[in-house]
Amino acid sequence: MGARTLGIDLGERRIGVAISDTGGRVATPLTVIQRSSSPTRDYQHIAGLVTEHEATAVVVGLPLSLDGGSGPAARRAEHEIHQLQAALAVPVLAHDERFTTVIAERALAESGLNGRARRRRIDMVAASIILQSWLDTQVP
Repeated sequence: MGARTLGIDLGERRIGVAISDTGGRVATPLTVIQRSSSPTRDYQHIAGLVTEHEATAVVVGLPLSLDGGSGPAARRAEHEIHQLQAALAVPVLAHDERFTTVIAERALAESGLNGRARRRRIDMVAASIILQSWLDTQVP
């Protein structure tokens, strides 16, 4: 059995989570974690998913500016990535997530889901796009 990777889309209210197949080729939306008042509790939830799915790494979306620079959102994500690295027993890697939410929103709109259903799924779909993008860079 191969290694699985967890993909994370850090939102202000929700954390989208995706998982790769054991071959490291395909990302699938997994779940959405509603943020609690405790980042530690949220990270424990992610740690539980790492253990449950036997993930060997976590890829977190890094919202770079259109020009590739680090704006306020990227700096917040970088800070949270450092916190996740301290909380998880597997490597935590940052990956450029520019346009992933736009792509996810478009895909969900084209699927015919209404606004409420799209909002419930957008974060985990964005996480799967982030993870798929990273997986595509890993395959020779």
